[in-house]
Amino acid sequence: MPLGIIGSNLWHATSKKLLKTNRLNKDKSVDVVVIGGGYTGVSCALRLAEKGSNVLLLEAGHIGDGGSGRNVGLVNSGLWMEPDKVEKLLGQVAGIKLNQMLARGPEFVFSNIDKYDIDCELTQTGTLHCAHSNRGLENLKERLRQYRLRGLNVDLLSKAETENKLGTPFYKGALHFRGAGTIQPLSYLRGLACAAVSAGASIHQMTPVTAIARNNETWEIKTFEHVIKAEAVILATNAYHQHLHVSAAPIYTPVHYFQTATKPLDEALLKKIIPEQQGCWDTAMIMSSIRRDQAGRLILGAVGSLDLPSGYIHYNWAQHRLKKLYPYLGDIEFEHAWHGRIAYSNDHLPHIVEFGPNAISIFGYSGRGIAPGTVFGSAVAEYILSGDLSYLPITPMRSYTEKFTKLKGAFYEFGATAIHGSTSFF
Repeated sequence: MPLGIIGSNLWHATSKKLLKTNRLNKDKSVDVVVIGGGYTGVSCALRLAEKGSNVLLLEAGHIGDGGSGRNVGLVNSGLWMEPDKVEKLLGQVAGIKLNQMLARGPEFVFSNIDKYDIDCELTQTGTLHCAHSNRGLENLKERLRQYRLRGLNVDLLSKAETENKLGTPFYKGALHFRGAGTIQPLSYLRGLACAAVSAGASIHQMTPVTAIARNNETWEIKTFEHVIKAEAVILATNAYHQHLHVSAAPIYTPVHYFQTATKPLDEALLKKIIPEQQGCWDTAMIMSSIRRDQAGRLILGAVGSLDLPSGYIHYNWAQHRLKKLYPYLGDIEFEHAWHGRIAYSNDHLPHIVEFGPNAISIFGYSGRGIAPGTVFGSAVAEYILSGDLSYLPITPMRSYTEKFTKLKGAFYEFGATAIHGSTSFF
């Protein structure tokens, strides 16, 4: 595994949009403090600012340093979980509400891109959920039934049709979500952040929060140097929560997902390999994904961390997988390889915890962050401004806990390593 490319994030290398922000240089009093500069936090700050709220966003690193800047970039509706299961877990009324709000997620993301003129390599040719086996194909047929009952624009492609879309005969079929698409995920986020600043939000990068406390009916948010007083606080750190010990800290199972990217392919290959540029993922227990970027790079990802000793197994698997999918590519090396962390919940649902008056923590997208994060961030802003629970996709809880999260995360990594280490699974 060539060490020089590990940690080389394609999205950071190719994002054209830069975000320069001022340093927090004094104590402040504002209406709302948002903590976390990912899709949820930035979407929330943007909506608050547009509604006239005095909002300040604090990010421990740079905007997009966490999962939002490490995303695959698929803009899909709903959750990974089938909508029937969502409604069974939440109850019919609450489940239908969440399904309907997230079904409109891609439309909301695309409208943001248009409204704020965000240059983020947008494609709207749909996404493909690919059957890696006959059993996977049966699952897709059941999903198709559920999606069509809810009015989603989705079709089941035959094996031959799937081969035409991807340029490989590897899959048994695929669901084509026609209302979905792909983006350069970091460019989209930076575009939202620039729009938030233009609307009046204050964003401060490289400003970790050290404490959150309630004092005389006011929230006090402390950094290493300053104190911000606010009427409301939104905690949107998700899987990249850092060193802030509060009762509302996200509790989740950490699951890592890595990606590798080739050099740009030549025109002859681009006419064969995902020519319409759909983003794709599969039905395997240890999921993998494949897509192209605007420059013609082929981007292959799967569950696993590149930082652990097992990283070389994942990387070698990616090379083998690429040759298995596209043997006519020949020996093409990867130019970028990076990974991100996913906040995986036991029930595979996102969660909102209301840990005090006008205090919200949001986490647990379980690997589908772009559209749900954008939707949840904007919805929480509306709730904070109005106090109307109907704006929220799900009902807030007073607390949330899970057990053995680190152990479960290690189990996922072990499973991915075991499968990637055996070519018999391919």
